[in-house]
Amino acid sequence: MKFAGKTAIVTGGSRDIGRAVCVKLGSEGANVVINYNSNEADADAAVAAVEAAGGKAIKVKADVTKSADVDALVAAARDAFGDHIHILVNNAGGMVARKKLGEMDEEFFNHVMQLNLTSTFMTCKAVVPHMSKGSAIVNLASLAGRDGGGGGAIAYATSKGAVMTFTRGLAKELGPDGIRVNALCPGMIATTFHDTFTPDAARENVANATPLKRQGKAEEIADAVAYLASDEASFVTGVNLDINGGLGYS
Repeated sequence: MKFAGKTAIVTGGSRDIGRAVCVKLGSEGANVVINYNSNEADADAAVAAVEAAGGKAIKVKADVTKSADVDALVAAARDAFGDHIHILVNNAGGMVARKKLGEMDEEFFNHVMQLNLTSTFMTCKAVVPHMSKGSAIVNLASLAGRDGGGGGAIAYATSKGAVMTFTRGLAKELGPDGIRVNALCPGMIATTFHDTFTPDAARENVANATPLKRQGKAEEIADAVAYLASDEASFVTGVNLDINGGLGYS
């Protein structure tokens, strides 16, 4: 129970990687605040999954691209589990659509940045004042942030590359306070993200090009998040950790 007595906020925690992270942290004793935006049924299922794993959880609806919602999310976490927040996992985000340069307008580009980068900035800004020495932030970046992503993923890849840089900078800033900041860069993970945006043939091609010859699982990302959030990674900060089955190397 490495997270016993600790409070964790997981943005975008109602499904896929976010839900797996919530279950993993809850199974290790954390009080989990499951953020969702639109699908309350998925959030209810995530709460039930955490409780089935032996943890405690609440759901909080919030659009983490809006500062008022972010402030309300943090307030709800503190009301439910106490003043201190020990773990923040910035998982919310998305691609929205695959668009090439000529197909994008300014509104679309800014929207993708808000989803993936601005949301991470705002949650960190709101949560850090309630963190103490030994706390940890884990951001979800992407292999796309390293290699530019697949076709039509320029905006998404750019936003995730910015998350990686933000992670490094914030790690330097918060290090003297004993707060660690790291990120994960997943490759092809079997989630509804790729169900939506990646054709089956392309997924099969990527799996075949991966040394481990398969897609990753949400639970494997959750295991890595738990490591980075734990005292086992007490001397690890500013890292953008590749987790892609050997598909790409930093």
